[in-house]
Amino acid sequence: MAVAVCTAGGHAVLADPAGGNPDASKPPQPGDHFVHLTGPKKGAVVKADDLPLGGPQIQAYPADPKTGLVRDGSRLNLVLLARFKPDVLAADTRPLAADGVVAYSGVCTHQGCPVNMWSSDQGVFYCSCHGSMYDPRDGAHVVGGPAPRPLPALGLKMNDGTPVVSESFNARVGATQAHT
Repeated sequence: MAVAVCTAGGHAVLADPAGGNPDASKPPQPGDHFVHLTGPKKGAVVKADDLPLGGPQIQAYPADPKTGLVRDGSRLNLVLLARFKPDVLAADTRPLAADGVVAYSGVCTHQGCPVNMWSSDQGVFYCSCHGSMYDPRDGAHVVGGPAPRPLPALGLKMNDGTPVVSESFNARVGATQAHT
C-alpha cells in the first residue's frame, strides 16, 4: 500500500511502506495466512473464530507466515473472508472452502471498487460503489447490480484454526475491461 510523502521541495511522491519489496505485491501465495485490514484486530492473524457464522465478511490481506510480510502492495490482494455452515455452501463452492470459511477477491468485477459492505437482509457481499451483490455461499455469483462476473475465489485449507491459502485465485482479479 503506497502512501504519499512530501519531499523538501513540496512535491508528493509515493512511498512503499513494505520497503519496495516486490513480494508485497505478489498475489496470495499457497501457505499464506490472512491479517485483519481494520478494526481492533488490525494486523492480527485471522482465525476462523474471528468470522461470525453466517456473515458478515471481514476484509483482510494475505501474509507470508514465515517472514510476516503482508501482501498489501497491490489493492488487488484485498480478500473477503466469511464463514458459513458447510452444508449451506453450493456443491462447487465446498471444495474451495475450509470448515465453511470461504475467501474471495475483495475487488468488484464491475469497476474495481472494494466490495466493502454486507446485506444482512439477503446475506450477500455488497459493493457500495454501484450496488453489485455477490452470494458468498454460491461461488460469489452475482445476484444483483451491474457486475459482469463472480468474484474470484481462493482455495483454502485450515491450519490450527487459521484459514490458509491452498490454491490461487480461480479467475482474473479486478474489473472486467470493456472491449471496443
